[in-house]
Amino acid sequence: MIFWYIIAGICGGIIGGMGMGGGTLLIPILTLFLDIEQRQAQAINLVAFIPMAVVVSIINAKQKNLDYKSILKVVLPALPASILTSFAAGKIHSSVLSVIFAVFITCLGVVMFVVTLYKCTIAYMRKCKEEYTLND
Repeated sequence: MIFWYIIAGICGGIIGGMGMGGGTLLIPILTLFLDIEQRQAQAINLVAFIPMAVVVSIINAKQKNLDYKSILKVVLPALPASILTSFAAGKIHSSVLSVIFAVFITCLGVVMFVVTLYKCTIAYMRKCKEEYTLND
């Protein structure tokens, strides 16, 4: 059983290291494959996120990838929002949290797919236009 926890941690770490949020993968792994209640999975994810965020933040700071003004613009409203929603999540039944999370992840996937498809289409059109004008 510990093997699956290690696999879940590795998967969450890989996705988190890429900046996509390890919980996107870690929470479904914990709930679907390790039969952990949604609320518990979210708590595990949040605690696991702390060391991952510190390490990745240090690496990004060394690579000068951090825009500190933008960080403040995100963190300041995120703090009170996270406090409020954590209290709300504590009051909501775990099965309802699972549905909310599933809907969120599905919507996120659809939006990312549509945006990526749009960007790829625009890039392809530009490339075709460049090739067409160069061959004239």
